[in-house]
Amino acid sequence: MFKFYLMFFYLILITNLNADNKNKIIENLKNTQNLDFKFEQNINGKTEIGICTIEYPKKIYCEYAKSNNKILVSNGKSLVIKTRTSYYRYPLSKTPLNLILDKNFLIEKIYNLDERLIDGNLINYSINENDNIINIFFDNKTFDLIGWQNTDPYQNFNITFLSSIRKNRIISKSLFKIPKQN
Repeated sequence: MFKFYLMFFYLILITNLNADNKNKIIENLKNTQNLDFKFEQNINGKTEIGICTIEYPKKIYCEYAKSNNKILVSNGKSLVIKTRTSYYRYPLSKTPLNLILDKNFLIEKIYNLDERLIDGNLINYSINENDNIINIFFDNKTFDLIGWQNTDPYQNFNITFLSSIRKNRIISKSLFKIPKQN
């Protein structure tokens, strides 16, 4: 009987801790208007690094280090990837970033999802939406978004890790202006 009570207490404790994590992540997202960070991105084994700024909803600007002057920009409607020699423009709605950059969507999904604790450091939510599976990762101490994992429209497996995160800074609105084609 004692084992039953111990197990019952443990389940209640774990449920409360998970609910507490979820509430802290949601509150943190609600209070975040923008963030900038360093990133490391691995697409099918090829690693790139750089810096990004996200402004909610759905805006992002990234500069890749040691590349062909590669940038990635979304103004909330279109997504452009531009280098010295190439220019690709997509409707943002056709990419997984459309969901990742929408904090209201994330909050709504997190409310209804179970979390997984990974290595005691990461809180993970797996979102299945429109035939996309997106794993979102949050830090277990700061409750900041620290990465995501998804498959892009070309079926490339993409893992992005964030570091040196700063939130709610003053940023120029022109940062998210879609660049012209070369």
